[in-house]
Amino acid sequence: MTMRPYVLLSAAMSVDGYLDDTTADRLLLSNSEDFDRVDEVRASCDAILIGATTMRRDNPRLLVNSEERRAARVAQGKPAYPLKVTVTASGDLDADLKFWHHGGQKLVFTVDAALDKVRTTLGDLADVVSTGPELDWGLVLDELGRRGVGRLMVEGGGTIHTQLMAQNLADEVHLAVAPLLVGQADAPKFLGSAAYPGGSTTRMKLLEARPIGDVVLLRYAPKERS
Repeated sequence: MTMRPYVLLSAAMSVDGYLDDTTADRLLLSNSEDFDRVDEVRASCDAILIGATTMRRDNPRLLVNSEERRAARVAQGKPAYPLKVTVTASGDLDADLKFWHHGGQKLVFTVDAALDKVRTTLGDLADVVSTGPELDWGLVLDELGRRGVGRLMVEGGGTIHTQLMAQNLADEVHLAVAPLLVGQADAPKFLGSAAYPGGSTTRMKLLEARPIGDVVLLRYAPKERS
């Protein structure tokens, strides 16, 4: 039986739980020290996943930036960059985005209705897989495990974090809490409304709380509830 990857959700958020504000410019929540920590975590993973909405909004390259960390991966017999993964139900992807033109291999999960559209848009820029009539996170993780992904880092957005938490598929959560308040109801949040396992009275296990400059890193184990 194929082992599913260890799923790590990673996000930087304001004190009031927002991932960004509603302006055209991306809100920088982390500081340089925390960006370096994120780079280190990326280097430790076999794949990094973001949603198509996050890709369109932020246009990230999603790389391991440290040359030393890339060299260490190669020395361990791994590719210099983790596999880059996205998911889309609509199939609305832009082949010009930075995601497709930096780093190593790319993989897209979509649904049957959008499969041909995504393949036509991307051509040979990425491998494209359908999970059936709907996006099925269990099948996504099964396929990643089949491809040798042992550790998956999920960097958003909020809809994906919410789905994985609600389906009890996240093994670890890294939250970098920035000393900012957004206060905009239409801004994206780390988590939305959902029927989370155990309800509102169950407590996740705290693995670490550590200041990083003016940011606080909180690490939780969502499956270890009491």
